[in-house]
Amino acid sequence: MRAPLFIFFAAKRIDFVIYFKSLGVPMEKMRLGRTNLFVSRSGFGALPIQRTSMDEAVRLLHRAYESGMDFFDTARYYSDSEEKIGKALSPVRSKIVIATKAMAKTRKEVLTSLASSLEQLKSDYVDILQLHNPPLLPDVQDPESPYAGLLEARERGQTRFIGISCHRLSNALDAARSGHYDTVQFPLSSLSSADDLALAALCREHDCGLIAMKALSGGLITNAATSFAFLRQFENVLPIWGIQYEHELDEFLALEHDPPVLDEDLWKLIRKDRMELAGLFCRGCGYCMPCPAGIEINWAARMSLLLRRAPAQGFMTDGWRD
Repeated sequence: MRAPLFIFFAAKRIDFVIYFKSLGVPMEKMRLGRTNLFVSRSGFGALPIQRTSMDEAVRLLHRAYESGMDFFDTARYYSDSEEKIGKALSPVRSKIVIATKAMAKTRKEVLTSLASSLEQLKSDYVDILQLHNPPLLPDVQDPESPYAGLLEARERGQTRFIGISCHRLSNALDAARSGHYDTVQFPLSSLSSADDLALAALCREHDCGLIAMKALSGGLITNAATSFAFLRQFENVLPIWGIQYEHELDEFLALEHDPPVLDEDLWKLIRKDRMELAGLFCRGCGYCMPCPAGIEINWAARMSLLLRRAPAQGFMTDGWRD
């Protein structure tokens, strides 16, 4: 009989890679909509590794891959995140799925951004290329729109599938309904409203892959088991967990290999979190801008989270202190 995890934790710090491999238990897979990509049900969110050294990031990425994670989410906007993925995982490129994002307003900007991404990733293609949170869905008929850039990248073989990352629910719903995007990425967690969660059913109806970013609400949720068990209800939802530290990777690997049951005890914790945390919190979408007083509201409202999860140097200037 397998020894309970808590015995190992109490006895000593364990090597999760060796432990999980010794069990011979593969990480559970899911189908990501009409992409027909079968990926680990826990994805690696690479935004936080901007804050780690190159050596530490490479070690974390190696461990994640060796432990069964094969979906890695990044973006050109995430400073050196792509470079770190390229250095760590280019030798196993054919065995993983990489999704990146282009923050672009035109066809040309999409292709320029992608060229930089491919260089950093040490790859001649990405599996999913997403538009990075555009304020409005682009005109799919406009030959110079960013959507045209996605199509051209796919025609060139530089991306296998195309998607969009959204912070505004209406954009996510419209993108899923449209049939123009293979995947939609949107914030989902145990704090999500019924309106937000309706996106899961819509994506299933249209066979659109649904990637859940901010699965811990940007750090508001401190008990990962609650959101992990909550999102596991939705068979078509792929959560990407932002990972910066080894202990965070250990936690998600443990949850993945011994998934918590969404029982009444977890529901009590979720209801408590919702009472204290849910509501119109800042998602960083920028739709409140511009501010007549010149305040960058979408950044200032999330400053405490940014200082913990993103490169902090740019926010330590006198301008931000004011």
